[in-house]
Amino acid sequence: MSSTLLEVTRAAHEDVERLERLIVKDLQNDPPTTKDGLYQSHRVRNNIDTIISTTEKLVEIYDDKDNARKDEIAALGGQTATGVNVFSAFYDRLKEIREYHRKHPAARVVDANEEYEDLLKEEPVIEFSGEEAFGRYLDLHELFNQYINSKFGAKIEYSAYLDVFSQPHNIPWKLKSTRQYRKYMENLLEYLIYFFQRTEPLQDLDRIFSKLEAEFEEQWANGQVQGWEKQGQENEDDPAQHTMIDLDYYSTVEELMEVGPEKLKEALAVLGLKTGGTVQQRAERLLLTKHTPLEKLDKKHFAKGSHGPRQNGSTAVSQDINSLKQIALVEAKMKKLCDLLSKTIEQTKENVVKKQALTYEEMEQEREEEETQVDTESDDEDQQIYNPLKLPMGWDGKPIPYWLYKLHGLGQEFKCEICGNYSYWGRRAFERHFKEWRHQHGMRCLGIPNTKNFNEITNIQEAQELWEKIRERQGVNKWRPDLEEEYEDKEGNIYNKKTYTDLQRQGLI
Repeated sequence: MSSTLLEVTRAAHEDVERLERLIVKDLQNDPPTTKDGLYQSHRVRNNIDTIISTTEKLVEIYDDKDNARKDEIAALGGQTATGVNVFSAFYDRLKEIREYHRKHPAARVVDANEEYEDLLKEEPVIEFSGEEAFGRYLDLHELFNQYINSKFGAKIEYSAYLDVFSQPHNIPWKLKSTRQYRKYMENLLEYLIYFFQRTEPLQDLDRIFSKLEAEFEEQWANGQVQGWEKQGQENEDDPAQHTMIDLDYYSTVEELMEVGPEKLKEALAVLGLKTGGTVQQRAERLLLTKHTPLEKLDKKHFAKGSHGPRQNGSTAVSQDINSLKQIALVEAKMKKLCDLLSKTIEQTKENVVKKQALTYEEMEQEREEEETQVDTESDDEDQQIYNPLKLPMGWDGKPIPYWLYKLHGLGQEFKCEICGNYSYWGRRAFERHFKEWRHQHGMRCLGIPNTKNFNEITNIQEAQELWEKIRERQGVNKWRPDLEEEYEDKEGNIYNKKTYTDLQRQGLI
């Protein structure tokens, strides 16, 4: 049934649309843990790769280089060698369909959505070492051993290596031309790319590197590559400068031997001469060129397959320049990845320093606790809290009982203007606040006593009006001569009218 090319095309378009909807649905879910987020990213990456491969097949079908699609469309229209016969094509197709269902009477329609929904629950297999802790830390121990056992490296601790491995510009550029350094940088770059692809599967690393290479070419031409400043220009202007030896400063073979076997070998290679033999033989062979032109030297001194000193020397230098440029490009890519993984590098440093203070048993116990904690958090967050009434959450992270909510009026907001528009949640908290310092301070500022008469009063104007009524009721504003009229005796003592009258009747004044 699905053997026709048009049916294959239709099914491919359907798969692409279904995968696109699946990706959108997957990204709408917020992963509860870092592990789940990594699984989600890899699921999306796998679906994108499937879409790309399916789309490439569709492009091939639409290109129709063998005219198979064109012939099939013509056949559906009833075009045959004898002419156009639509009804014949229709009945032939109907006959095929009936024959298919006759042979497969129990065939049922498979719901592809169920199969694709299962992809949302898939946990892709991601390979991480124990040291990497599922992408949280880097594992550079193998590269660290290569670094400390090399000529360009130093005998340092692993924690110190994490600080310097991303700074190759501090290494002298003359040490970078060795095969050992190039192999080390290639291994380091390969590991960082592999780690980045596992932890950030949705990043387009090819686009990042293409942009980096364009910037690198410009910087290399201007001699602005960090650690390789002006090396590119110097090599192009004078390609043999870093390998040629000025023989005017040497008059004997012994003096020339002090240069070292490697430099002698490089100088001989530039001139197209043989580079083998002992240090003395190399020095003697090179010293011959001081007074004898290369054209007059015996052919036995030249390397096998050499077509002349000038041509061989320029070729060697050209290859050397390209080699150094490739090493500089590898360094630039490595630095870019270190910038993208800066957070992971810092976490790795902290983890290494932390592990140095722990015993093996403590590290194993901590690792088990971390795994248990991650699993527990994942299980707790997977359980959705049922809260249709939108009740407040209790101390345990669950909604409080409904009867408690109604009893205390939780969820209701009470504002008190006297307290500076402070909000109190729940009836109980509102009633209790009248005895608290905030409300008492507000009442003192208004010059009103904080008594029971002012309970339930939260508005400043209402409190002042009530205080005026209370004062009038108590007669505070009424003139009372027996208490407020003052009298003075002969000695200058002042009394109110009532006290003065009582003392006078007793004959004390």
